[in-house]
Amino acid sequence: MIPPLPSTLPPLPGFNNGVWLKGDWHMHCRHSTDSSNNPQSRIIGFAETLGFDYLAITDHDVHVQGAVAQNTWADPEYTSESVLLFYGAELTAPRGHVNILSAEPYDHQAIFDARNARDWDLLKLKHDLGIHWSANHPHHKNHYGFSFDLADSIEIWNTSIWPKNIPSVRIWDDQLLSGRMLGARGGSDSHHGMPDDPALIVPLTIERSGNYVGTPTTWIYATDRGKPAILTALKQGRASVSSNPYNPRVELLADTTGTGQFDMMMGDNAIPTGAHVTFEVRLLGGGIPGANYQVRVIKNRSDFATLLTDATTRTVRFTDTPSPTDRSYYRVEIEGPQAPYPEVPNSMALSQNMVALSNPIYFNYDPEF
Repeated sequence: MIPPLPSTLPPLPGFNNGVWLKGDWHMHCRHSTDSSNNPQSRIIGFAETLGFDYLAITDHDVHVQGAVAQNTWADPEYTSESVLLFYGAELTAPRGHVNILSAEPYDHQAIFDARNARDWDLLKLKHDLGIHWSANHPHHKNHYGFSFDLADSIEIWNTSIWPKNIPSVRIWDDQLLSGRMLGARGGSDSHHGMPDDPALIVPLTIERSGNYVGTPTTWIYATDRGKPAILTALKQGRASVSSNPYNPRVELLADTTGTGQFDMMMGDNAIPTGAHVTFEVRLLGGGIPGANYQVRVIKNRSDFATLLTDATTRTVRFTDTPSPTDRSYYRVEIEGPQAPYPEVPNSMALSQNMVALSNPIYFNYDPEF
């Protein structure tokens, strides 16, 4: 069934009263048996030092037979005065991996026990528990094999190794083109703590020396600093992803009225009028001063334009006319020089020239699909 075009949509929520928050949605501590040198105190302390706003420590539930509440969550080290800690775990099932996320404790054992149930039964359980279901690394040896109708978000950037994520981005584009509004996020999926001795960083394996908290970093634009608001924004796609926390945050805005005032941002959905729409790409904070960044604009899974940001304003604009009779989405990818991440120095080379990417702006999407 082709999703219908909407006849009406709720008013655009606006974006003048929110706050940008940075964090990491996917990592493992010592309660995952394939993790090493990575107690929660190390992870959380690192995040606190670098000014992260939120974290999700998502240990493999299969390693404790689903008892994450008695292990990860009950660990005395699972605490922070400055970083918001989500309750969650990585559902580790034959059909793939899912990050289950929640603002408050929930019955993860019920999810674990039902991991091989039919998707429609899992959908009901998801709604009953009030959890966020996020598809992990869809193109991977442990790929996401559940229905995307279950997913509230999708991990399109897993670890600092950018090239391995290109097929995952394609899968995301396929879902967007099919009519789904699916918010995208990143996740370091870090399993191993950085060594205490900096001299040991370079000789270590790639995973142990080039991937840690914030590789990549997901920026969330939430209505407030509370965990429920952050999860709502993640589902809406009011987010962008940077290869590390020192790189710029990308924002994509749109002016649909021609007044010079931007009334849409990433995750927003509107009915087009047939008039020209002006889009602006902004790079904020971090990055390399004076650098020109390349902006690749993707419209409906295809390349639309390749642009360069102004070195001073770090912005660029483009225009298009979204079809009033079809769905359209626009998103951007940013390439250029990597900002150094001194605490995780080998991550720069692994990310190559991919600096950041945005969630889409939508036109004519059915929000109920």
